Amino acid sequence: MFLQPGAGTARWNRIIDAGRALTETEFFGREIAAWKGSPQRLAQLDGERYYRNDQDILRRRRMAIGADGELKEVRNLPNNKIIDNQYALRVDQKVNYLLGKPVSFSCESEPHLKLLRARFGPGFQRTLKYIGEDALNGGIAWLYVYYDAAGALAFRRFPGYEVLPFWADDDHTQLDAAARLYRQEVWEGTVKKTIERVELYKPEGIYRYLLEGSTLIPDGSAGEYAPYLTVAGEHGPEAYAWERFPLIPFKYNKQEIPLLARVRSLQDGINAILSDFENNTQEDARNTILVLKDFDGENLGEFRQNLAAYGAVKIRSDGGVDTLTVTVNPENYKVIVELFKKALIENARGFDAKDERLSGSPNQMNIRSMYSDIDLDANGMETEFKAAFEQLLWFVHQDAKTKGLGDFSADPVTVVFDRDILLNESEAIQNCSASVGILSEETILEQHPWTKDAKTELARLKQERQAQQADSYTGAFSQNGQSRPNP
Repeated sequence: MFLQPGAGTARWNRIIDAGRALTETEFFGREIAAWKGSPQRLAQLDGERYYRNDQDILRRRRMAIGADGELKEVRNLPNNKIIDNQYALRVDQKVNYLLGKPVSFSCESEPHLKLLRARFGPGFQRTLKYIGEDALNGGIAWLYVYYDAAGALAFRRFPGYEVLPFWADDDHTQLDAAARLYRQEVWEGTVKKTIERVELYKPEGIYRYLLEGSTLIPDGSAGEYAPYLTVAGEHGPEAYAWERFPLIPFKYNKQEIPLLARVRSLQDGINAILSDFENNTQEDARNTILVLKDFDGENLGEFRQNLAAYGAVKIRSDGGVDTLTVTVNPENYKVIVELFKKALIENARGFDAKDERLSGSPNQMNIRSMYSDIDLDANGMETEFKAAFEQLLWFVHQDAKTKGLGDFSADPVTVVFDRDILLNESEAIQNCSASVGILSEETILEQHPWTKDAKTELARLKQERQAQQADSYTGAFSQNGQSRPNP
């Protein structure tokens, strides 16, 4: 389970040897500084930002052609900033579709199953849902396995934009090291400031630093080094490390591409169209143009101000005011927004809950057709998450073995993601009834829409049948409450 601190992989040693002019700490500092502003990390931050409703439309400025022919910002025109966050809706849709229901486990050993249910209870299920959200926003999320102060195995999640991985292979399945960068507010005397902390996860343990520019400074306040595990020995505490890296990646897809990369332009387009529509429906110099005839006494700015303040215009006897009005057709904007929303749903590989295929009494084929895109995306995400669970289960098994709870490493585990999909319940129940005698009771119960736990339902059925048999047996040997005489 545990190893004493040792050397890294051959690939890692080659990377370090390639920069012999740098120390290992200098190497990490420069790598972190370069990654901090990299396009990959900025895309991860943008995914989180867009999900939280902080989108580019909020920084939009109204521009017009100036006297010199160049675009200049115009501050006296309406500048509405409308956000219709279809992106966040698709993230929530995917997370709840795949992880909305608790993940379940299947294995042969009942004590093993009991252990898994205890380790992955409601608290972990909530953490897993947050990890799914982070993976969609950042392309990848991380789960850190550690022992808490009470000595219990615990899990902690890190979003993708906090972790710089140093992979041991090109497929990004094994780690040599990882650096976590995060900000923290601290007080220096009476002044509050924000500092950047770095945690370096290496095979032998965690090293803590402060990041200043591209320089890593040992963090004496938090302790520069901390082992993954400390065990009391004859001569005091002894540091140990896991045989495997306790930082597990949960990927959205193989390329670790955030969902926002697929739909950002469409989300920005929806926001721009809605904002332009509100701008154009308000009276301004673009949709109501005043034509002054033989008017004098004020400049145009004063004229506009007086008109807005008093609602009246003084004109000479032979003067006048006409208007040229630009008509705004709402249908044009409606068509464009609907096209953008449909394209966003398709590119995000989601589904439209208002799809016309759901009108009336849709059959299961129509429902499955509507879910086809999100099903394909969920299949890929489920594959990545199952691979992550395989790594995670190793730590759970090793912990159980060390604590004397049993050795379950040879008992295979199937991780089941119960997807939250609409069902035509009547049709599903009819199919279950028609399968009696063809399939086992357990298989039929697993497919029944009202079943939450097939094994529990089987146990209940068995108890009910035994009770019915007992009642039938008692009735056969009693009459009006009196026992029949023996023959």
